[in-house]
Amino acid sequence: MKKVEKSKKTLKSLSLSMLSAVFLLSACSSGGGGAASEAQSPDGKVTLNFITQSSPLAPADPNDKLINKRLEEKTNVHINWKNYTSDVFAEKRNLAVASGDLPDAIFDAGYGDYDLLKLAKDGAIIPLEDLIEQYMPNLQKVLKEAPEYKSMITAPDGHIYSFPWIEELGSGKQRIQSVDNLPWINVEWLNNLGLKMPTTTEELKEVLIAFKTQDPNGNGKADEIPLSFINKPGGEDLTFLFAAFGLGENWDHTVVTNDGKVVFTAADEGYKEAVKYIHELVQENLIDIEAYQQDWNTYLAKGKDNKYGMYFTWDKANITGMNETYDVLPPLAGPNGERNVTRTNGIGLDRGRMVITSSNKNLESTAKWVDQLYEPLQSIQNNWGTYGDETQQNIFEFDEAKGMLKHMPLEGAAPVELRQKTSIAGPLAILDSYYDKYTTKPEDAAWRMNLLDQVMVPHMKADNVYPSVFFSIDELDRLSTIETDLFAYVLRLRTEWYQNGKIEQEWDTYLKELDRLGLQEWLEIKQAGYDRNTQ
Repeated sequence: MKKVEKSKKTLKSLSLSMLSAVFLLSACSSGGGGAASEAQSPDGKVTLNFITQSSPLAPADPNDKLINKRLEEKTNVHINWKNYTSDVFAEKRNLAVASGDLPDAIFDAGYGDYDLLKLAKDGAIIPLEDLIEQYMPNLQKVLKEAPEYKSMITAPDGHIYSFPWIEELGSGKQRIQSVDNLPWINVEWLNNLGLKMPTTTEELKEVLIAFKTQDPNGNGKADEIPLSFINKPGGEDLTFLFAAFGLGENWDHTVVTNDGKVVFTAADEGYKEAVKYIHELVQENLIDIEAYQQDWNTYLAKGKDNKYGMYFTWDKANITGMNETYDVLPPLAGPNGERNVTRTNGIGLDRGRMVITSSNKNLESTAKWVDQLYEPLQSIQNNWGTYGDETQQNIFEFDEAKGMLKHMPLEGAAPVELRQKTSIAGPLAILDSYYDKYTTKPEDAAWRMNLLDQVMVPHMKADNVYPSVFFSIDELDRLSTIETDLFAYVLRLRTEWYQNGKIEQEWDTYLKELDRLGLQEWLEIKQAGYDRNTQ
């Protein structure tokens, strides 16, 4: 299972208002692409025009995917796709909205909350709750079984502006997303040097020194990289280690105490001690010198070459393979003897996965087509891939007697790559109740959940996580404005401190600068959102 998308940072797109204004002028003057959706092809199929994105590994034309071929046959709706690779999609999407050659919908849209509210305010996208009520029984069934999502996808003004992507697997501390950047340590090197799995931060430092100095790969060269990471928030960051020193750190610098107080992690005393520890590792030359600039491809290439003593990612299969060379490092005891695992705030929800534009002239057909994506067996295929494809490896086999999709062995394939080639993403819903009824758990996900349950969950001290709050446009405006400078400053100073070790001398000045950049207002808005959501 690929890691789910986190609750997206609602960074304001500065060009969005301008694009929406152009959109409205174009739609009013030309009718845009909406007229095309009224036409039917000679075989009686309704034709809709969508913009979407996909991986470079996927077919350039989404209609070449077996899932979409079956959908067209089932729904009698043909989609004309304008498909862009994910790296350029956001730019192309915004240009398309401004061009006048408008789609009926944007699929796998990648919109954050601010984008949704701004587009809605400008009339570029339409409210969906009436379409859901009239034409979408599958989605209604999902929202009835899991009513919490109804409030999560409803904007502060009471409207629903987008179709969500929902993926459940586990709940509470057992949720598969509860830890993102797992630490993977080279147990083959441990065995070669006669070392035990480290249990404290000091023991880890000694192990990494041994990895650097004692030629654990046995090739007679000092080519080992004791520890590597990618120096930005996400699954490849080393901040998992911060929890040994206190509250810990996660991608959005936000934790909630057990009495419901929202805390900014990067202003916590434990954070300071954690950064000092990383500096000690840097002083010993234990950290990959490329860690501060490297991208995923560089990180991956060294991982596949087994250069790492320890690294961080969601699933080792995607970097070093599903073998016995690497194992997860259990939570370490810090200087005070305490162990902690900081939970992420991500859940399996992406609010902005699909929108319908105001140029769409065939709303009923569009809504009915989208509703098919929320049928349980269809959602499962949209998310992972399909069965019966004679041209490539399949994710599933279909048990007709049980009406159930069963995950097939990966046979060494990287799960993320196989998923990118065959799934269609977009709006869908997979609830916890679907497992063992409509589908099995993915092999890699079941393995990961078992690992989390045994190794990580017992050390999670926090009972609360920050929920998926749908803020108002004014709140989002302030949050995104503050975060733009605040988060960049935190990352810049942390990177400098890793290397120069001056955090103790500069800490008080740093805290004052956080306040100058708006930290207290940020905390007030986040606390108010948390309180509203949990009342």
